[in-house]
Amino acid sequence: MKTETRTVPVASPVSFTDRSSADKRGELYKLTRRQLLTRGLVLGSGLVVGSSFIAADNAAWAMEVKALAPQTMATLVQMARDIYPHDNFGDALYANAVKGHDATAADDAEFLSMIEGGAKQLDAIAVENGNSSYVGTGWEADRVAILKTIESEPFFQTIRGGLVVGLYNQPEVWNLLGYEGSSYEKGGYLARGFDDINWL
Repeated sequence: MKTETRTVPVASPVSFTDRSSADKRGELYKLTRRQLLTRGLVLGSGLVVGSSFIAADNAAWAMEVKALAPQTMATLVQMARDIYPHDNFGDALYANAVKGHDATAADDAEFLSMIEGGAKQLDAIAVENGNSSYVGTGWEADRVAILKTIESEPFFQTIRGGLVVGLYNQPEVWNLLGYEGSSYEKGGYLARGFDDINWL
């Protein structure tokens, strides 16, 4: 049986076999899908959670997690998708939108406690409803119902508020939504189709 090797782009490099290579910034690691799956727990959402990383189960992307538990980061990624659902957005865009919470949690113990506690609360509500976890809840409508039970709490508001900028301020997202980006440095929109809106 032939084993397929894919290149896994890693935002903050992760060595899946040797932690000493984590200092090599910006490198790409070769990893078979089988190797990726054996190094982490595959969740129902298409995410693999390892000891210090989360990744797509198809090895399309991976992200190192420093302060938050990888399961918590997987919960944040799923939560981001459920709050601002876009079928044409890949999980990597949602992961990129919430990865700042890991950096903040590394410097702020109170913030870390709030995020970890909020993720555990989502899992507890999911278990009460007969699911294995929030991420393991199969139907989007069921996950949204879980989110509605905590929507007034600081945890939810922090994640939702961060997503407004974290998700929609990515140039890759702009391309998917048809936004051309800032026009100031190009002389403005006046001579560049300010009135070509076809959805009104």
